[in-house]
Amino acid sequence: MTAIDNVVAYMEGQGEVPVSIQPDLFVFMGGDNGLLSLAVLPEIKTFQDLKGKTLSVDAMTTGYAFVLFDLLKRNGLKMGDYNVVKAGGVLARWEALKERKHDGTMLLTPFDLLAKANGLNILQYAIDVYGQYQGLSGATRRAWAAANPKKLDAYIRGYRAGLAWLYDPNNKDEAIAILRKNLPQLSEGLAGQSYGVLVNPKGFAPDGAIDIEGVRRVLALRSEYGEPKKSLTDPMRYYDPRYYEAAKR
Repeated sequence: MTAIDNVVAYMEGQGEVPVSIQPDLFVFMGGDNGLLSLAVLPEIKTFQDLKGKTLSVDAMTTGYAFVLFDLLKRNGLKMGDYNVVKAGGVLARWEALKERKHDGTMLLTPFDLLAKANGLNILQYAIDVYGQYQGLSGATRRAWAAANPKKLDAYIRGYRAGLAWLYDPNNKDEAIAILRKNLPQLSEGLAGQSYGVLVNPKGFAPDGAIDIEGVRRVLALRSEYGEPKKSLTDPMRYYDPRYYEAAKR
């Protein structure tokens, strides 16, 4: 499970880390819309307050960084108006922001809820701007999938069964307990809020389906911000629906 943008990046030679062979990756199902939000320190109230400030990203060439750059551009800030540093995954970035090492970063739910509970501001939710964006997705190598169709079928069925369990209201309390076990910093109230955001058609895709229009948004952002420059327009270059459709039967 990874951001679909990672698959596109390495298939197109735009990945963060050089590779010695051409990958044969593809996406076989969806996951979520990224659940992305721009979180900032309490004193920052507007995008213009970010001029000259330092923002953190996981990596400079990933799609979530491109979302950050694009949100800033849409609000009048161009590259050079702010500083960008690499600070690791979302947990590391959240901790750094909380310790005021940076002025803002992109967070995922439930870290946005933790941020608000700690007095930080959420300047913008990406999904409110884009409407559709494909975030987490199931991916593997084409050669492995062709050689292991039963294993991939079982994975997709298992994932969909997990979603069905999550979306069953009878399992809400147990789901929240599992979340708190794995994220003990969440209070019972914040865990309940997280459940409401994640177990929602705007959170985890209820059936694990991919959002083709959301993939087009990912491709548009990578076309604008990725290096070397490429025009990427065809979602089906990276997505093969055969395994997902077979697992649904």
